[in-house]
Amino acid sequence: MTENTSLLEQLRWQKFPVLDDGFVCLVDVMGNDSSVVQAARVSYGEGTKQVSDDRTLIRYLLRHRHTTPFEMAEIKLLVRVPMDCWRQWIRHRTANVNEYSTRYSVAIDAAQGTPPDQWRTQSRSNRQGSDIPLPVEQGQKLTETERDFHRQARQLYDDRLAAGVARELARKDLPLCTYTEAYWKIDLHNLLNFLALRMDPHAQLEIREYASTIGENIVKPLFPVVWEAFEDYRLGSMFLSRLDQGVIQRMARAASEHPRTAPFTEAAFLAAQDESWKSLTRCRERDECREKLIALGLLHWHESVD
Repeated sequence: MTENTSLLEQLRWQKFPVLDDGFVCLVDVMGNDSSVVQAARVSYGEGTKQVSDDRTLIRYLLRHRHTTPFEMAEIKLLVRVPMDCWRQWIRHRTANVNEYSTRYSVAIDAAQGTPPDQWRTQSRSNRQGSDIPLPVEQGQKLTETERDFHRQARQLYDDRLAAGVARELARKDLPLCTYTEAYWKIDLHNLLNFLALRMDPHAQLEIREYASTIGENIVKPLFPVVWEAFEDYRLGSMFLSRLDQGVIQRMARAASEHPRTAPFTEAAFLAAQDESWKSLTRCRERDECREKLIALGLLHWHESVD
């Protein structure tokens, strides 16, 4: 038994828990790091191997966004996920999906609950995101009412089934916290795109936990060289737009004319901002540029004001 086969057998059907009753589970995989290299060398020619080892080639491919070789490997997962989280998941229209049917079968008797310390406030700067946790005392009350609602919703559903109502109709008032299950098969290129988006700190926490579990527990051991490059060039990288680069160049030029060292001040940043941002009171692009410069150590940390 090869090392890769042994690893596959260890991972297959192992349920990695997510949230309170969810999981991700490897069903099957086609390919490994070598499959990516093999696919690339079909187009690059036999001579490539003499000047580039497998790791170097994989890193080159990912760094320069040569995507086709990564499409030659596939992963099939079984996932259990709350329906509201699944709505975000299924937006990635690059996989083959077969979901548990509540027309054919009774709905899964599980609903995602929220611990008292995990109720979050609405973000003031991001309309689709959350912010800081609510006080635990307030969260405790919210969790208690949530549990009551879950019990009532399930009882309503069960009573309808007992009364002979069709499953397709009885299900319509089930809450979005109800868990569903699905087989999800996707090629490695599109899986990495999914993980890059859903492991990002701006993604919703719940789907971020699923993405991190898939990445760390399944993709990383099965494709270690690809994962290393993915961490370096996608997860740990930063995109600088033409406007971002212009801000940096102007700040550097001002610093050379009036000697100063980084990190620079907010005033220096605003003086160097792109011309198209200056008339805007609120500007997401400017805010994102500021965050990048802070992360790079070029700008003093500045708490944004709404």
